[in-house]
Amino acid sequence: MRVIAGRARSLKLKTPEGTDTRPTTDRIKETLFNMIQAEIPGCIFVDLFAGSGGIGIEALSRGASHAYFVENGREAITCIQENIAFTKFTESATLLKQDVFSALSMIHEKEVDIVFMDPPYHAGYERELFQLLAMQPYITESTLMIIEAKLDQSFDFITELGFKVKKEKLYKTNKHVFIGRE
Repeated sequence: MRVIAGRARSLKLKTPEGTDTRPTTDRIKETLFNMIQAEIPGCIFVDLFAGSGGIGIEALSRGASHAYFVENGREAITCIQENIAFTKFTESATLLKQDVFSALSMIHEKEVDIVFMDPPYHAGYERELFQLLAMQPYITESTLMIIEAKLDQSFDFITELGFKVKKEKLYKTNKHVFIGRE
């Protein structure tokens, strides 16, 4: 896995061993960032279930002003720390070493521009995650939330939380769902 574009372009990133994390492939990451590139410069970016930190690091490399990485797996935390140091983004990164549900209240920003989340596919975290996001003051009308999910995952429930699906990008085995406030 590598950084696709920007200041840290072509740098190889470490990934945790085993099957606890599913790093987003370079091809899918490149497609995602091509879709959101105009939103990245100067943004506050949050990478939930960060794994290796590859998505947040890509955002920093492309000009995000700050990125939050939320992860509670020990090996993944070590990877994120090493990757942030290797890419020289230490000053613009905050690593929250805890579960996502308690970390959401630890982000103290007036507004977050982009929240990317890649929860374990079969854990069923989606509803609880969006319930908590709906209560965060930094999730505004202009915040873009992107969730990586399995192809058959339904997000019909988000309308009752005041959110709407803006678009979906389907891949062979998964999808990115772009969500915003109603």
